[in-house]
Amino acid sequence: MNRARLILLSGPALILTAFLAMISPFAGAHAQDKGTLDARPLPPLAHPDDLNNAARDVFGRKQAPIQMPPQVIGFYAKGCIAGAQPLPLNGATWQVMRLSRNRYYGHPELIALLERLSVKAQKAGWPGLLVGDMSQPRGGPMLTGHASHQVGLDADIWLTPMPNYQLSRTEREDMSAVMMVRPDRLDIDPRVWTPQHLNVIRAAATEPQVERIFVNAAIKKALCREAKGERSWLSKVRPMYGHDYHFHIRIKCPAGSTTCESQPPPPEGEGCSTDDLAYWFSDAVLHPRPPVTPPKPRPPITLAQMPPECRQIALAP
Repeated sequence: MNRARLILLSGPALILTAFLAMISPFAGAHAQDKGTLDARPLPPLAHPDDLNNAARDVFGRKQAPIQMPPQVIGFYAKGCIAGAQPLPLNGATWQVMRLSRNRYYGHPELIALLERLSVKAQKAGWPGLLVGDMSQPRGGPMLTGHASHQVGLDADIWLTPMPNYQLSRTEREDMSAVMMVRPDRLDIDPRVWTPQHLNVIRAAATEPQVERIFVNAAIKKALCREAKGERSWLSKVRPMYGHDYHFHIRIKCPAGSTTCESQPPPPEGEGCSTDDLAYWFSDAVLHPRPPVTPPKPRPPITLAQMPPECRQIALAP
């Protein structure tokens, strides 16, 4: 499917088709899924250089970045990164969660943005960021979870404020993020939603480098209802399936990453009209019926199907 078309689809059937086309066959690894204190390396592949290996099986075994100048290759949902950097696990205004996943790597511009955003958000009343999944050390497809997060330009931020102490390793693996959406999925849960949630999302969306913010439609609805003053930043905040306990930051292709494939800018307007949100609150989305004939799982993308530069990055020691 054409990537530009994927982003701009607006009809219900087309949106659903596009979403399903992006879902990893190994969906999972959410913030609510616990990590482990006993992370062990995966067994080596029988034929690690075979280009017919699933790309996720190769990239998922790389424990460290490749030491090269930072370079983003490919698209957010089909690519990789050279020269990724880890976000430090602890900062005065952020802490990294689920360390056992080893997904706290990104392009240096993403690292700098998260550190800057954490300070900006604290000044706006948010205690500090709990940072969820970013990218693997070399990016690429993941064994579980995201279809995107492949090029070091995506990061999940929990909608749970950072506590005023340093979390233990056990807490980082076991603690669950707070569900922000009502059980009926029609709005935020007023018992947990606060003005500070709007503040931290607005702080992220007003960063010039930020291309998109993905949130649950109920959260988008609340932002549209509650945002005051200058509201142009709302155009960057897009409804997406899930995203009910975290928001997803995506930044633009960095300058100099000529092999990075950008996505079209978001549609004009705030995205707050009834028509803009109608699909997301339709019965088909809120209460989907299982298909009469279950679809066949999509085969994982192979290393041969990745950009050539990504094959080199994946196979390098």
